[in-house]
Amino acid sequence: MLRLLLLLFASLALTAHGQQQYGYKVLETKPQSRQNFVQGLEIVGDYLYVGTGNYGQSHLLRYRLADGALDSGRRLNPNMFGEGITVFDGKVYQLTWQNRMALVYKEEDLSPLEWFAIPGEGWGITHNKDRLIYSDGSHLLHFLDPKTKTIERSLAVTENGQPVIRLNELEWVEGNIWANVWATDRIVIIDPNNGEVIASINLSGLLPLEARQPGTDVLNGIARNPANGDIWVTGKRWPYLYRIELVPLETTIQQAQPAAESR
Repeated sequence: MLRLLLLLFASLALTAHGQQQYGYKVLETKPQSRQNFVQGLEIVGDYLYVGTGNYGQSHLLRYRLADGALDSGRRLNPNMFGEGITVFDGKVYQLTWQNRMALVYKEEDLSPLEWFAIPGEGWGITHNKDRLIYSDGSHLLHFLDPKTKTIERSLAVTENGQPVIRLNELEWVEGNIWANVWATDRIVIIDPNNGEVIASINLSGLLPLEARQPGTDVLNGIARNPANGDIWVTGKRWPYLYRIELVPLETTIQQAQPAAESR
């Protein structure tokens, strides 16, 4: 965790002269089911929570982190397309893509508790221990009061003064918001105070070509282990989860090119 903090502090110092760019080093891999069209990823205690998408195939799943065994799961209504997830205050929140709904489960046994309406689409979701934060496919991040279910503010995410759209899976990491940029191999690190992208992580080549099969989709999924600060990433229908370390690169700004993949 100390190394991660030092890297993030370094990125803050460099933004005055150029956005910090990161590559990666793979420290560990864990197998996962290729059937999981990963839309949300989160580690809490001894468990890995996974939200999956696609109509008729969407689930909320909980795995034992130590051995990857499935602990429990819930299947969504076939008319719902599951999206991002987050665990907060004894509850699991799961967004749906175009149903304009957020589903709420009891953390203890994943039993359904309630649902509530959200304006627009649901993409990624995280929290800052006070408010839920979710994306809708645009350049906006919405801060939502979990008690009143209302949006208190919306934050415009920008990079060099330009909006960053297609913000997907989210993770709160050491006071910043990390976001997959859909259909790219890129994660952006966002300052939650002003919405500026302060750093960018290039994960090109993370999944080897020989590990790809028909149906393998884009990078998506970020989970920080609160016990030790480890960062895990994965993708949709990827066979592995990867524990990575950030490697600072030259501080030149380069926009990742979108890949032609299905949502």
